[in-house]
Amino acid sequence: MANLHFHYGVMSSSKSAALLINAYNFKKNGIKVELIKPAIDNRFGEKTIDSRIGLSDTATAIPNFQNYIVGEDTRVLLVDEIQFFSPSDIDRLVDIADNKNKIVMCYGLMVDSNEKMFPASQRLIEVGAKLHRMESNCQIQGCMHLATHHLRFDSNGKVIHSGDQIALGDSNYKSVCRKHYNQMYHSKQH
Repeated sequence: MANLHFHYGVMSSSKSAALLINAYNFKKNGIKVELIKPAIDNRFGEKTIDSRIGLSDTATAIPNFQNYIVGEDTRVLLVDEIQFFSPSDIDRLVDIADNKNKIVMCYGLMVDSNEKMFPASQRLIEVGAKLHRMESNCQIQGCMHLATHHLRFDSNGKVIHSGDQIALGDSNYKSVCRKHYNQMYHSKQH
């Protein structure tokens, strides 16, 4: 079994819910797990991982993995919002997976709203993490295509084309298929 996993998908593709369900199942079977989240992600509280469907569990919030020491009896490390960490944090997770013999399961976004890969996500691919795509449908009314992109909107409903790669929250985001992304992102009406 692979010991380094990357579960990725667009916003609202149930990544955090899947992490929490996996945590529950491991714990139910007597397997010691640790839940980790980036300290920057305080949308739902500093020490919890929450899903939009109401699942929640306690997590450890850390700024990075450089001084992180995984518990001796921990068998599985579950990391939410992996895109907010750095490539050097991914290298530390590789060390934990390979040299501490722990299963490391990362959950997060692959690309930002400008089709740019997050550095941590890119590093997970470079180091050979087993990839698991989490699917959901386009959020444009009536569209049933696979959502593959994010659109980010300003307060006036116009697509944002620049700015910080990391912006917490999803109230100004919409997960869309490639066709709708290209139509809306590249529209002359911005």
